[in-house]
Amino acid sequence: MNLKTRKILDRAFAGSGVFSILLMTAALVVILVPMLIRGWGAIYFTATVEHRHLMLERFDRGNPERVADELNSTRETRAPLYRMITEFEKQLETSDSESRKRYTTPLRELKKAIHDLLGPAPGAIRPMLMRDQYGQMRWGRALVKLRNVLYREEWDYSDPTRGGIKALKPRAAEFTGTPVEPLCAYLENNLTDMMLPRRTLYWQFLTDNSYDSHFFGGIWPEILGTFYLAVGAMLFAIPLGLIAAIYLTEYARETRLIGMLRTCISTLAGVPSIVFGLFGLAFFINTLKVSSSKSVLAGSLTLALMILPTLIRASEEAIRAVPHTYKEAALSLGAGRWHTVMSVILPAALPGILTGIVISMGRAAGETAPIIFTAAVSVGKPLALWQVFSQPTPALSWNIYNLATEHEAVDEIRHVQYGMVLVLVSLVLILNLAAIILRARVSKRLKG
Repeated sequence: MNLKTRKILDRAFAGSGVFSILLMTAALVVILVPMLIRGWGAIYFTATVEHRHLMLERFDRGNPERVADELNSTRETRAPLYRMITEFEKQLETSDSESRKRYTTPLRELKKAIHDLLGPAPGAIRPMLMRDQYGQMRWGRALVKLRNVLYREEWDYSDPTRGGIKALKPRAAEFTGTPVEPLCAYLENNLTDMMLPRRTLYWQFLTDNSYDSHFFGGIWPEILGTFYLAVGAMLFAIPLGLIAAIYLTEYARETRLIGMLRTCISTLAGVPSIVFGLFGLAFFINTLKVSSSKSVLAGSLTLALMILPTLIRASEEAIRAVPHTYKEAALSLGAGRWHTVMSVILPAALPGILTGIVISMGRAAGETAPIIFTAAVSVGKPLALWQVFSQPTPALSWNIYNLATEHEAVDEIRHVQYGMVLVLVSLVLILNLAAIILRARVSKRLKG
């Protein structure tokens, strides 16, 4: 190969590398930035008076006098709206059956839409479900619910070639000539006075328990459960991984059995995580019976098995990277093999081992499939330390999936989903940053 061709290939490879890095960076920005921005919206958002009412009533937070004044102000602004409905209902009682039949269903739908926006009407029996006891907590959702009050969705099938087309029909047109006709215009013009939106920093989202299937409250049980699972997995995986790595690098001979064992370890590192979940259910719960059903202990053991191959290989490479002269010097001074490993080789390999440990912890914290069958539940209270041996727990990774796909009101709790994503991504980034800093400090101490 001549020099000119070599230069062209070098430039091509360098350009490909730079392009790949830029492409990966762009992909991360496109994917992560919207998630982080929307996740921050779970903590800092425009809250309505209903949110402040909930905080005072359920969590005893806020200024009682100020909240009471705001509630009195909103009741006065909302009063004309309910008077229109009451007047129309009285008018219907004395109307003919045809009029009652015509307006009963539209009026019921209108009252339901107003209830979703503003909460129960004054004097109404308080609903059983917590989600029905208050109006919209967030100004963004209030605007969505306002549209549901002002318009009714219909499907237009007039053009058979295009199929059904969703159209919005003004509700006011359904009540022309009735006392309810000006209601929609009044509501649209006075919604700000009815809801009193104000920017709010709700940092307790990270420390509050969830209520009513995550409609209210925070994600503390999920954060604590993720911590229990990740730390528990590392408590089991680190000793086993280090012992296996030390044996394979310092004690084992290169026999056919050891070669097969290395192959098995490499193969396990590529096994889909759902397989580990099924194995954990069959082995730890159904066979060993470490718990009667799902538990943090069973989930931690399953996660430990999943990250064990990665931890073994990372520790092996770190130990092999230690200069062979370190070992020769220790042995020449009369140190035994075990003493050499513990006092010379492992300290020198510690930066690489720590990196493998922290990366494995980040993976354990973010995995979903292994804990579906062994540890995770959709809703639960924070566990005390002694309950991890017998009780399941919510976890960030599982609850993100569950809330995004299986919750009965997915659109109502989007902020919770993105808030969990923000916390989980931040947790993994912090773990990786900690690995970088810790490795740098250990390396500096070893050199100095």
